Amino acid sequence: MKKRVYLFCSAGMSTSLVASRMQAVADNHNLPFEVKAFSDSKLDAIVEEFHPDVILLGPQVKYKFNATRDKYEPQGTPVAVIDLEDYGNVDGERILKRAIQLLKAKK
Repeated sequence: MKKRVYLFCSAGMSTSLVASRMQAVADNHNLPFEVKAFSDSKLDAIVEEFHPDVILLGPQVKYKFNATRDKYEPQGTPVAVIDLEDYGNVDGERILKRAIQLLKAKK
């Protein structure tokens, strides 16, 4: 079963490139991940429908971190803000590694 790593940013557009790079890294290493990007305005609906295993917030919406963490971490879904430098460099490998660390810490 694939682990869902969902990224959220203000419009979902800039994060799409990050998500596709992360997905490429996962695919190249045969890792069972589904990485997708969405607008933060759809966060609650997406989480309710698809139950992601990790929620990553783009740096533009880091102000939503506390509320998102408080709402979803008690349900077992780790939440983090993507590192600004990794985001700017579109470093899919480093961001995916961070998501994997969050999954491991959850167990």
